[in-house]
Formats: sequence, C-alpha cells, structure tokens
Amino acid sequence: MKLTIVAVGLHVPDWAQTAYDDYAKRFPPELKVELKAVKTEPRGSKTLETLYAAERKRIEAAIPRGTRIVVLDERGTNLTTKALAQRLKGWQLESDDVALVIGGPDGLDPEFKAAAHERIRLSDLTLPHAMVRVLLIEQLYRAWSVNAGHPYHRE
Repeated sequence: MKLTIVAVGLHVPDWAQTAYDDYAKRFPPELKVELKAVKTEPRGSKTLETLYAAERKRIEAAIPRGTRIVVLDERGTNLTTKALAQRLKGWQLESDDVALVIGGPDGLDPEFKAAAHERIRLSDLTLPHAMVRVLLIEQLYRAWSVNAGHPYHRE
C-alpha cells in the first residue's frame, strides 16, 4: 500500500522538513509514504475560483488514477488516533492507495473536497501548513504503530 501526501506549497522551514523526514523513514517497506508538494498559485489579483482551479489541476495531476482521496478539511470528520488506525487498517485490507491532500493558504476547491472519498480534520485549531505536514505524518506513523502493536503509542 502507498500513502501519498499531496501538499500545496513547495517550501517549508528546515525544522519541518527534518521532522517530516524523521517520521517518513520509520514506515515499514509494505507501507510506502511519499510527499508530493505542488506549487501554490500566486495570489495577485486573481479570484478565489481561479486560484482554486489552478491548484486543483496541480493536485489532481499529482494523484495517481484509482487512488482513494482523503482531504484534510477543518469541517471534516474528527478522528482519534485509534479511529485513524482503524481507517488505515481498512485501507490496507482493501489494498487502496491513498492520497491525503493538504490545501494551500485558501484551502481547497469546494467541488474537489465534495468529490473526495473522505474528509478528515487534524485539529480544531488553525495550524501552519508546515506543521500540518509534520502532524499528519506523525499521526499516520502512530496509527501504523497501533495496528502493528508497536509500543510507540501509549494510551
């Protein structure tokens, strides 16, 4: 199974990249994790719809055909770590490759979100995009560790 994190925004601070890389290397070979960063559309005087359309096109190009799409959305389903572990187990049992999509500064195109297979949220708080990448991969690793009986997660 492959998890692809598709994130709008090419550049993150060094601390965030270091933290992301640390968790990414912990996954076992049977659960591959890949980050695909796509360019943020320059804001300028463009309409929100134009921004959404440009970023949506880049996001869709980064997601392989047949992949289950899960968007991160502030109004998505709130999950506990154990609930995320159950979702991960389900995706693995179904042999679904999954793309987890992190939007840009203005979020994601509403039609793209509506068409996604799932919408989840990481927090009720507003988080910087670099932090979201780190938090997401850490929670995916934690979910894997729960399913594997690894002692990383303590509850």
